[in-house]
Amino acid sequence: MEASPQTVARPGTAVAGTRDRVAQARGPRPSRLRPALLWIAVVLICVFCLMPFYWLINVSLKTGADLSNADLLPPNPSLDNYQSVFQNADFTDALRNSVIITTITTTLALIFGSFAAYALARLRFRFKFLILAIVLSISTFPPIAIAAPIFKLWTDIGIYNTYTGLIVPYLTFALPLAIYILASFFKEIPKELEEAALVDGATHFQAFRRVVLPLAAPGLVTAGLLTAFFVWNEFLLAVTLTSSPSAYTVPVAVANFTGSTEFEVPLGTISAASVIITIPLVALVIIFQKRIVAGMTAGAVKG
Repeated sequence: MEASPQTVARPGTAVAGTRDRVAQARGPRPSRLRPALLWIAVVLICVFCLMPFYWLINVSLKTGADLSNADLLPPNPSLDNYQSVFQNADFTDALRNSVIITTITTTLALIFGSFAAYALARLRFRFKFLILAIVLSISTFPPIAIAAPIFKLWTDIGIYNTYTGLIVPYLTFALPLAIYILASFFKEIPKELEEAALVDGATHFQAFRRVVLPLAAPGLVTAGLLTAFFVWNEFLLAVTLTSSPSAYTVPVAVANFTGSTEFEVPLGTISAASVIITIPLVALVIIFQKRIVAGMTAGAVKG
């Protein structure tokens, strides 16, 4: 008897059917278009974010009539603006003042903020959530509302136009944010680690300093950088509470730049000074980017 055509298994047909079933099991093939679109989106976002800074550098390298041109590349690049900025004694003094005030404010915010945040994260007492909410609300208070009263108070007690007169209000606004960030981070650190240190003979302060703080390094870096950025860039309180170039911070010094004539806007020197004061911030973000991400996402995912 001859075999029926329907019962004969063709090798090619069987293999093709097997491939179809395997393909269906694996799901649809990933499109090659999606990664390309993703990279295009990333490039566009990078260009959008970096273009203002590039344009700042572009203007800082122009002098004279080139400043009025909108060329993407400076036709006659020059470092004269940077040389002029560093020869300006008021700007170098302001740069020193900003470094000192930023360092002191950030250090004090981390010291007092870590103690307060640890207490809020570990101790049990009534109205703890209300206290944390009040602390955080202080950082959202508009500085313009207190600038005039602080000006009058500082003038009466004699700390107007001084480092202390700027550090105190800066710390008032920076400390609540540091407490909020560190409190969220301390909550994620297991208590068992501190208890083990106490069993080994460490005091509570030693357990906090040697166990908790090293583990909270990403949170400390994040809080410190946010505090430093706020102090470094703050303008309203700085221009209100200072009156002489010897006490100016860099934003105020840049705002007081003058041109060679009465009505000339010194775009070149302002751009050069802006690039100079921006580079340290960008460098810090690049150096500590991993710890910043870890600190900002602390408490977002709970396992």
